[in-house]
Amino acid sequence: MAGCGIKKKDDLDPLGHHTGEIPTDKMTYRENPTTGDRVSLLGYGMMRLPNKVGSAAGNHAESEEEIDQEEVNRLVKFALDHGVNYFDTSPAYCRGHSEESTGTALKASGYARDKYFIATKLSNFSPEQWSFEEGVKMFENSLRYLQTDYIDYLLLHGIGMGGMEALNGRYIDNGLLDYLLRKREEGVIRNLGFSYHGDIEVFNYLLENQDRYKWDFAQIQMNYVDWHLADETNRRNTDAEYLYQELDKRGIPGVIMEPLLGGRLVKMPNHIVATLKKKRPEDSVASWAFRYAGSKPRIMTVLSGMTYMEHLQDNLRTFSPLEPLTDEEQEWLETEVANLYVSYPTIPCNDCKYCMPCPYGLNIPAILLHYNKCVNEGNVPESQQAENYRRARRAFLVGYDRSVPRLRQASHCIQCGRCVEHCPQRIDIPRELNRIDQFVENLKQNKL
Repeated sequence: MAGCGIKKKDDLDPLGHHTGEIPTDKMTYRENPTTGDRVSLLGYGMMRLPNKVGSAAGNHAESEEEIDQEEVNRLVKFALDHGVNYFDTSPAYCRGHSEESTGTALKASGYARDKYFIATKLSNFSPEQWSFEEGVKMFENSLRYLQTDYIDYLLLHGIGMGGMEALNGRYIDNGLLDYLLRKREEGVIRNLGFSYHGDIEVFNYLLENQDRYKWDFAQIQMNYVDWHLADETNRRNTDAEYLYQELDKRGIPGVIMEPLLGGRLVKMPNHIVATLKKKRPEDSVASWAFRYAGSKPRIMTVLSGMTYMEHLQDNLRTFSPLEPLTDEEQEWLETEVANLYVSYPTIPCNDCKYCMPCPYGLNIPAILLHYNKCVNEGNVPESQQAENYRRARRAFLVGYDRSVPRLRQASHCIQCGRCVEHCPQRIDIPRELNRIDQFVENLKQNKL
């Protein structure tokens, strides 16, 4: 099959996905025009790392999370062996443990420091962290945790959240951005950029001042749904077409986050999956989204949070080498498939876990993801008159209790709103939790 590094038809699993050997020398690379870095088009996002088997943490209980470092080491080494050289982390990921885990895995890989690129962020979201001293401390801690004396790609994290007031408070008024610019001149930071969520005024301001700041790259949310329909999935999003074009006309390389919308472009309604499978039966659903993001020429790397080896292997096949989408395929995804997707009332949760821990013990991501799963599977009945009401009712309620312990369910939300300020997707989480709780109670009492 062209573009997958796989030729034999018998290298397929029962679902038609490739299972044969993954090439180690076919990775697609893009060149950073500023530094000449040859960056793998598949980047490793270190936000969702595997937990230890048997950990009480489960999939979402981050307050009890224990990273499986041996598995992280294995995944990182496998990625490096197959051409991945860009690793993206943050002080905010995995409850503050991602940088240390990433540094440990890269060190254990046996690869020399100049064989891979480390990207991390200044994640000073809280006003208590806005002082110059706190910012410098965070940056120095990143160097220590990552076991390195320089950062290849340093980002101002989540600019746009909180508007211009937050940008000024976090980076400009306190002199922290000037400090980072000096560190770039010294070589401690090789490339300086930002990741964007939220208020478009901030994005525009930073690009309008490109002559002053000379951004080396920028990280944006892009996928075939958000290209034209960002407002349909999140009222505070900006269409990726605009973001990409603004970077492109200034020659700024783009790094893509959320190419799968936090996994939602894999866990889709069955008939949308069938639509994708009809086009290319041997390709995974995820590969469509990754090929879409990678087909844009200004994109330097596409990040994927590959928690499991099967995710990593599937993505390696997609990018080793990349088979770019045709113009017809791009248009089909941006219109027909994207419009089908937004017709389903899922909640735009990307499972980033920035809302955690909840001070009252709720497992917010697990609640929202269970609801989305049931929407995709047709298990959110509108009334008792629905043809599949009894089956859907049981699937929702039984699955809810299995996915979320009762003491961590939506019924325990007191509507304090502390989670909202941390959500990059700007979900009104208390409202959604209240809506889900009312739906659950109506299901239990057969009152739909």
